[in-house]
Amino acid sequence: MHWRKLPKRVIQIIFFGLIFLFALGPAAMPLNDPEEKIRAYTRAEEFDYVTWTIDALKVKLGRATLQTNNYLTLADQKQIVLDYLELIRTIQLTEAELSLVFTDPEITDTENAAAPIRERLAPLYDQREQLGPLAESILQEMLSATVAKMGFTLGGQPIPPVMYHSTPLPWALIVSPRDEIRQEANISLETRLTIEDHIRIEDQISQEMDYSTLVVPVGGVGTYPTMVAESTNLNWLAEVISHEWAHNYLTLRPLGVRYDQTPELRTINETTASIFGNEIGAIIIETYFPELAPPPPALADDTSPQPAPEPPAFDFREEMHQTRIRVDELLASGDYLEAEEYMEQRRKVFWENGYRIRKLNQAYFAFYGAYADQPTGSAGEDPVGAAVRQLRAQSNSLLEFMQAVSQVKSYQELQGLLE
Repeated sequence: MHWRKLPKRVIQIIFFGLIFLFALGPAAMPLNDPEEKIRAYTRAEEFDYVTWTIDALKVKLGRATLQTNNYLTLADQKQIVLDYLELIRTIQLTEAELSLVFTDPEITDTENAAAPIRERLAPLYDQREQLGPLAESILQEMLSATVAKMGFTLGGQPIPPVMYHSTPLPWALIVSPRDEIRQEANISLETRLTIEDHIRIEDQISQEMDYSTLVVPVGGVGTYPTMVAESTNLNWLAEVISHEWAHNYLTLRPLGVRYDQTPELRTINETTASIFGNEIGAIIIETYFPELAPPPPALADDTSPQPAPEPPAFDFREEMHQTRIRVDELLASGDYLEAEEYMEQRRKVFWENGYRIRKLNQAYFAFYGAYADQPTGSAGEDPVGAAVRQLRAQSNSLLEFMQAVSQVKSYQELQGLLE
């Protein structure tokens, strides 16, 4: 087919796909660059973004040329999304059943025990391959319509076009110095790696280079199409696809271009995307799936005094907030060994309260501390996230906030906007 006969959306996908593919290309780093030295331990096990992106674009282009969701009613579209989530739930439960076969010491003939479960999984995988792209295109259109209505458009359409794909996501290896909380490297590792592989890579780098290391899961990656983890939770899914599109939006503007330039800019990027994802995700649910929206807060009865609400037995965010503050104090005094001992003690407290944190260290805070859309949590007293939240609070709309913050090139410029 001649390119002039292609649908406009297909041409846009190809255009922005090439832009983001170019951004994924290899960048020359000095041999003495810290991340380049770290990658000497990970190159053989790093995730191949270029291949993933090309494969995902093929799927998206095939769906865009068909444009089947144009012929579906809203009720049909909603049902397809809900059917897809139920299919994912069935697959996850069946995969867990299969995993149990290989971990149950009472099962000696694992292959025979696993065979009927694999037979049940095969048609489920086929259904996912057929239904998944359609469900994704429906959610894409819902997000696209939502942001377009709010003014995030150029020529009447969101730029870049909303595009995401759900697959197993890479793991993120986070590396931080031991004497401060700072993300020295964030390296994507292959999805197939096991927990034993994670520990091996962490230990090798930490022992030979004296770094704090941690391999963490991620919910999404701002490639194009964006990568989003499979989930059965539609509220979470709506937030994450919105969060990752925000990264696409920012990547075409000064803030996103400078994502890795400083720790402050990384926090501004992630906090901005989190605020955007939370707000837009909630609007998508309220608009298209109101039955899944959380109930509004109950109205207080002003005629009688209300008892003070009981605090939660263990407030994870507040406890992590206080932990980060103390760690920052210990590191500022120059005693990183005491800080590491304290973090291990606190990890055990979190574990005893049901939060299965494998390692609590400088790398943990270097990663999770960048998501500062709420006043408590892993960011501690870091003022950067608070500044982003303040800018959102004083903005008249989400569009005004995003237009302003997307032009920021430094933390000092963000402070200037607040002044």
